[in-house]
Amino acid sequence: MTLFSSAAGVGLFFLGIVFFTLLIILIRSIVIVSQGTTVIVQRLGKYHKTLSAGIHIIVPVIDSKVATISLKERVYDFPPQPVITKDNVTMQIDTVVYFQVTDPKLFTYGVERPLSAMENLTATTLRNLIGDLELDETLTSRDRINHKMWETLEEATDSWGIKVNRVELKNIIPPRDIQEAMEKQMRAERQKREAILEAEGKKQAAILTAEGEKESAVLRAQAVKIKKITEAEGEAEAILRIFEAQAKGVELINRSKPDAAFLTLKGFEALEKVANGTATKLIIPSEIQNVTGLIASLKEVITEEKPVVKKKGE
Repeated sequence: MTLFSSAAGVGLFFLGIVFFTLLIILIRSIVIVSQGTTVIVQRLGKYHKTLSAGIHIIVPVIDSKVATISLKERVYDFPPQPVITKDNVTMQIDTVVYFQVTDPKLFTYGVERPLSAMENLTATTLRNLIGDLELDETLTSRDRINHKMWETLEEATDSWGIKVNRVELKNIIPPRDIQEAMEKQMRAERQKREAILEAEGKKQAAILTAEGEKESAVLRAQAVKIKKITEAEGEAEAILRIFEAQAKGVELINRSKPDAAFLTLKGFEALEKVANGTATKLIIPSEIQNVTGLIASLKEVITEEKPVVKKKGE
């Protein structure tokens, strides 16, 4: 009985070991792949298959997981690389590469340490490109450098199962003395633009001031002209009214048929005006008492004093 119990116990122990071993093998044969990743499986040291996201069963011992690869886009920031420009200026440039694994098999078996290989390829490509450019071209040609680097990396990494989406120059760090010279140049350019803008402003202000003075002078001249015309027209109108009144007075006198005494009185008044010096010609008849001579003298004086006035509009 004791022997049977011992044999049964040993059998149960071995059975437990076998069960535990089978459980471990079963657990190891189940492979769960997360979303966005793949698993490379080898069978007896040779590539067997690529496992996508989900649950998979592999054969333990015979099959083995070689690598778990992410299919997400990655960003790799390479450290600054010393490069020399065409005009022999040494500067530090660091790059950022955005890439994605498109073929996990090629990524695993295509190249040894693919990230290191891509870093070295980026550095050599960058040195080749910068070596053909001068300092000023390097600082102003970021887009062109980025595009050429992307073309080179895209073509070279295609056989590694990698797709390069974008390449960017992160920082371009020239030597300190070059930076100081560039800062001085920038300050000089800013001062130059400031001086040009100030000069343009003064020029425009002077032009506007001159135009304003010109318009003001024109307006003043026009105002003086209008004033003189108005005054002349007023004087002409006044003179015309005076002579019209005198003519009307003479007409009324003629209508009233004045006697000799009135004509004699008017003759003396005319002589009084002649004596004032307003007439340029003085005619005194020999017979001053003769009324006819007096009237002729009065007519001559009036003829000399009366200016020719044209009516407005003639």
